[in-house]
Amino acid sequence: MATTYLSPGVYVEEVDRGTKPIQGVGTSTTGFVGITGEASIKRRDPNTGELVVIESRVNKPTLVTSWMNFTSIFGEFADGAYLPDAVYGYFANGGGACYVTSIRALTDSAEEATTASVDVPASKGTSFTAVSKITGEVGNNLAVTIKHDQDSEGKATGTFTLTVGDQSISGLTMKKSDDNHIGNPVFDALEITNIGTATAVPEEGTYLLSGGGHPPLSAADFIGSAAKRTGINGLEAVEGVRLVSCPDIMQGYDGSVASKERIRSIQRAIVDHCELMRYRFAILDTPPSLDAEEVQEWLAYLNIDTSYAALYYPWVEIADLVNGGTKLIPPSAHVAGVYNRVDTERGVHKAPANEIVRGVVSLELLISRREQDFLNPKGINCIRPFPGRGIRLWGARTLSSDGSWRYINVRRVFIYVAASLDQGLQWVVFEPNNPTLWAKVRRDVDAFLRTVWGSGALFGNSPAEAYYVKCDSELNTVEVRDLGQLIVEVGISPVKPAEFVIFRLSQWAGGGGGEGEE
Repeated sequence: MATTYLSPGVYVEEVDRGTKPIQGVGTSTTGFVGITGEASIKRRDPNTGELVVIESRVNKPTLVTSWMNFTSIFGEFADGAYLPDAVYGYFANGGGACYVTSIRALTDSAEEATTASVDVPASKGTSFTAVSKITGEVGNNLAVTIKHDQDSEGKATGTFTLTVGDQSISGLTMKKSDDNHIGNPVFDALEITNIGTATAVPEEGTYLLSGGGHPPLSAADFIGSAAKRTGINGLEAVEGVRLVSCPDIMQGYDGSVASKERIRSIQRAIVDHCELMRYRFAILDTPPSLDAEEVQEWLAYLNIDTSYAALYYPWVEIADLVNGGTKLIPPSAHVAGVYNRVDTERGVHKAPANEIVRGVVSLELLISRREQDFLNPKGINCIRPFPGRGIRLWGARTLSSDGSWRYINVRRVFIYVAASLDQGLQWVVFEPNNPTLWAKVRRDVDAFLRTVWGSGALFGNSPAEAYYVKCDSELNTVEVRDLGQLIVEVGISPVKPAEFVIFRLSQWAGGGGGEGEE
């Protein structure tokens, strides 16, 4: 509507005639879901100086910008959790801001942990149960040793010695009337319960305590709920996440059918999440202790056909910064860090391959070139060591059977372009759907894609060869406009990686030497 002028004078009006720039979105913000040592925001009490928990962050996606930021909320490295080591490796490889969802905090949920125990047998009747005094997995490291006592002549005395750790108590009996009845002594690490009816000494041997720790997390715990903002699906509410990694689904894997099905269910849910959100990409791990043939069987068992995910193998060996030595962890978080580094240094169009994986001292299995000849065509991306060149990502394929979406960088370029257009063209919604609007849309999209082409992400010697934008009356007919729709057709030609570099080498007699030749 035109402005009404009522008084004589000079009027200055602002007219919007310029391009509305479409800004490229971030490509590598990662969403992590798993287990941590802690999960709470703390503040120091001004009176006592002690750290006080003011908010639990269990099952709440939390923005983390550095390793120091991570430890202040989720604690340091923890036995029974891959995620702290994984996030450390993520930042070491160039990872930027990420979102962390802790579905279990080991320290904060100590009351949920079970206690390790063992039943000590007797030849007749039941004997007793030894129970760790400390709740959790630490009890699994305890062992009870029973040895029958003998006199100086080597004859059995009818008593026994119980040893646990550095503590040994001898002269014990199963007779309740004796002062040395098994229920009377106090052991530093154990409690004796469920004393049975046996009167004879227990059978000799060493018995390991087991069953200590937290109950295993189910597939439902990891998958979570979008409505309740929990687990993987809780990331739906977080804008800007482009990569998803979940290394802790491998916790408790024992090769059983149940554990395989649990991992498959979760990984399928991760892929479903990424496809639903459209602008996300999943980095998947293989189970541990698989050889080259078994990992192919695992991929067949997984039975996923998608361009929104990549699978990496084998596990990486890293320094154990708590207990010393080294340990094995899933590689997905380290890989996500490499994605971040490549995006920053080269751009999302560069395949995240032939890149060094930092912080890795070795691999669970050293893959040969011949083995990779079988794995690479199936979409299993190998991590391999190269003499003098370090440990590198040596694969750049998705899990798609469609050749058009074979490469990771192709899918991620489309994610980048689509998400950028989605965000940058929000101003178009509810604008008058006419040729003027169509021309503005073509102008803005062309300006953005010209920049993408200039960065090297699109193939072509000119913009016309690299992309096209169509928004006209042919696409936006009366019927389309009556539905309240505006259709914009965009085609782009992404660059493909030089996965196979082929030199055609032959003998050559030379090109000179003939009479009259120069």
